[in-house]
Amino acid sequence: MTARIRTYYAGVSRMIKQKYPEADCLQQVGGIGPITSLTYVLTLEKPERFAKSRDVGCYLGLAPILTHSRWCLLKRPENLTAKQEIKLSDLLRCNLKAIRSYLLKEDFQFFWDYASPHWAGVFLDRCCRRAIKSRIKPMQKVARMLGSHRELLLNWFRARKVISSDVIEGFNNKLKLNTRKSYGFRTFRAAEVMLYHTLGDLPEPECTHKFC
Repeated sequence: MTARIRTYYAGVSRMIKQKYPEADCLQQVGGIGPITSLTYVLTLEKPERFAKSRDVGCYLGLAPILTHSRWCLLKRPENLTAKQEIKLSDLLRCNLKAIRSYLLKEDFQFFWDYASPHWAGVFLDRCCRRAIKSRIKPMQKVARMLGSHRELLLNWFRARKVISSDVIEGFNNKLKLNTRKSYGFRTFRAAEVMLYHTLGDLPEPECTHKFC
């Protein structure tokens, strides 16, 4: 066995001298032998892909790869810049929880492209099962929330994507804003009048008091 190992070791050394001079240079560092240097060179393939030497550590998992990657994961793929697309392609090679969560999130976007409530429900159930099996607690929480609102989500497809709650949410935000601006109301009637004027866009007097 020892003789065979020495034969393979010598073969790797000859291969490095003939085809991979970069690996030969790496062996000048103490503690790095032919196998380690050749593995390093073959893993990197093309060094020109890395703009900076410190990017190599991130690629090999020796540095925090998620640094400066916030918007790469939050933005829609079609809105990414060229630099962010390169960063995202490097991130997708890593088996990290953040990357798996990103893939689950992007997969769920296809839910809104369905036209049939039945098949939309099938797709929703599949996404929820995948999220729960991922063992990522935030994604499991989202999956349970979506499952509890399943019928409400499918109403969007039953209404043929015509009826939306956007208007109601807008009214609700307006109500909260005007209530906060007024520091509250002493009576419900006063709040009711305010809502009629702000939400109903009723005419308002030029002034509230007229002095003689």
